[in-house]
Order: sequence, then C-alpha cells, then structure tokens
Amino acid sequence: MTIPAFSFMTATEILFGRGQAAQASGRIAALGRRVLMVHGATPARAEWLRHALAEAGAEVGNFAVPHEPDMALIEAGLAHARAMQAEVVVALGGGAVIDAGKAIAALVPAPRPMIDHLEVVGQGLPLDAAPLPFVAMPTTAGTGAEVTRNAVIAVPEEGRKVSLRDPRMLPRLAIVDPALTDNSPRAVTLASGLDAITQVIEPYVSTRANAMTDALCRDAIPRGLAALIRLMSSEDPAARDEIAWVSLAGGIALANAGLGAVHGLAGPLGGLSNAAHGAICGALLPHVLMANRRAVANAVLAGRLDEVGRWIGEAFGADRGDLTAAASLLAQWSRNAGLPGLAELGITAKDRETAAESAAASSSMKANPALLSAEVLAQIMAAAD
Repeated sequence: MTIPAFSFMTATEILFGRGQAAQASGRIAALGRRVLMVHGATPARAEWLRHALAEAGAEVGNFAVPHEPDMALIEAGLAHARAMQAEVVVALGGGAVIDAGKAIAALVPAPRPMIDHLEVVGQGLPLDAAPLPFVAMPTTAGTGAEVTRNAVIAVPEEGRKVSLRDPRMLPRLAIVDPALTDNSPRAVTLASGLDAITQVIEPYVSTRANAMTDALCRDAIPRGLAALIRLMSSEDPAARDEIAWVSLAGGIALANAGLGAVHGLAGPLGGLSNAAHGAICGALLPHVLMANRRAVANAVLAGRLDEVGRWIGEAFGADRGDLTAAASLLAQWSRNAGLPGLAELGITAKDRETAAESAAASSSMKANPALLSAEVLAQIMAAAD
C-alpha cells in the first residue's frame, strides 16, 4: 500500500528516561549564560536545578507560574526576561509552566505586541524573530507540551484560551525524566493521565493522521490505558515511565496530526471556568468518542474509532464489544477513580452554551473525524456531568 506524503516536526533533541535530569544543568548552561528558570508556585521544588545551574556557571533568574498562563502573567515574564537579558529559558513543571516558558522564550525577541501573534483573538501572525533557546522539563505526564509548537494562553476578557503558535517554538531540548513525576498527587495523576490518553487517541482518529503519528499512537494508546489503571491502584515507577512515554508520544502526535472535539471544547470551557484542563478532557473523552462514532462518515476513521474501542475494552478486561460499550466503561471507571464531572468542575450552563458556539473556530475541531453540530456538542457536555 502506498504511504501518503506527510511532513513531521518535533523538538530538536529529546532525552527520555530515568536519570536524564542529571544532564540538565550542563546542557542548559551550554545554550546561554543568563538563564531564566520558569517553575511552579513553589520555588523550593526547583531549587535543585537552580543550584546545579549556578554550579555550571550560569546566572539564574526565577519566574513563578502559580496558575495557567494568561496574558498578564506572560507580560510579567517577558519583563523579567528582558530585564535580566536572558539568553535561554528553561521550564521545570507541568503543562502550564512549560507553556508559559515556551511563550516567554518565543516573545522576548518579538518586536510586535503579543496580541498580534495570538490565534482567534488576535491576528495569529508568525513570529518576526526566532525565539530564545528553550528547554522543557515536565514534572507531570499529560500535556506533551515539551514537544509541541504552541503555547496555550488564557485571555480572561474574552473568556477563552487561545494558542501562540509557530514552528520555531518547538523546544531546543526536551528532558523527559519520569522520576520527576513520581508520587504526583492522585487527582493530578488521573487528570493528566487522561489528558495524555486523549492526546494519543485524537491524533489517531484525526483527519490529518499520518504514518509517523499512527506508529506512535497505536503503541501508546493501550500502554497508556494500562499504565493509568495501575497508577490508580498504587504508586508504580514502571507505570510512571509508561505514562511519561505516552504523554511524550501524544505531544509529538498532536503537533503533527492535530486533535479533535475533546480539545475543541476543552479550550473554551477552561477559559470560561478556570477548571483543570486534564479533568475537562477526561470527562469529555468517552462521550466525544461515542458521538464521533455515530456521526463519522469515513470508513477508515470509523474503523479507527472501533479499534480504540477494542483497546479500551481490553484494558478493562471486557469482551471486545463496540465503542459505545467501551467508552461507557471508561467513563464509569474514571468517575469511580475520582474524576469530577463538568458540573463539579464549576462549568455552568452558560459556559457550555458559549463553548458549543465557539468550538467551531477552534483549530482542534478542524481535524475531528466527524462534523459535530452545536446541538451534538451540547449533548456531549450534558453527558459529561
């Protein structure tokens, strides 16, 4: 069978595996002497890297990201980076931290205001100058932001989250050390793990799937399901390794094949409610799968959705039933594991109405395997309560 033509991009270099974080300070310092270190709300958790960078001869500035990045936070980070004349940016943290660091690295050299480069609410212009070198070190396994070419930024006055996107935003170096995710809180593990699984399922059933992303996703979907089930039973370093791989595979896949209706809805819902992105995705995923299977017209994509259903069923030890039965199993398991529904996440009826209308403009919806109306999107959100 002829393999259709495709293009493929990812981070310049990826270091994966336990112990790889030990290389971080020397590799980062080699990219520039003045380092802006972006981290989460608690600086003490990043102190080990700050100390190692100082020992490697770097001047280090700290910038905390206490919540998902919005325009004001990114502007503050830009001011800090420019004041210290940062030469390289490293982000150590979850997806919000990595997105913030990626955006700061991209915009420090930019002569235009940030809004000019934002999708949907701005002009979506490409960057006029190359970003600063950027190094990503994830401490959660879910978003795959360490290998994507966009950063998600909230615009509160518009009530939505949008992307800053440019191919040159792919990190210079991604260090994925699963040991950094060990003993993550159960709720974080569940939500981020479901996000990781969503991000290998949606590219697999995407209208833009290609041979490279297929190879990644076919391997990662069953592995991710099995690993997350194990992690909900007990702490398991081997399962942490697996879910870190799945998250990385998902980031690579989505950057090249796109996402779908789960993320098309999760973007506006998160912007309107400030609910955790991974939890929103986990709540929506089973119901989007069922809606896509009912609406899909393409036989190849229908077959892929059925294949996903088989993998889900097998993960839960069920007979190979149809996708609807498998997705229902996933929804019930997620709820039993502690995943809240949309209402528990604080998402209101008005939020849902707005999200259903605005999802059509989302880049994620363009790759969804089926055309879903606003009415169907509303039904999906009602089922995800």
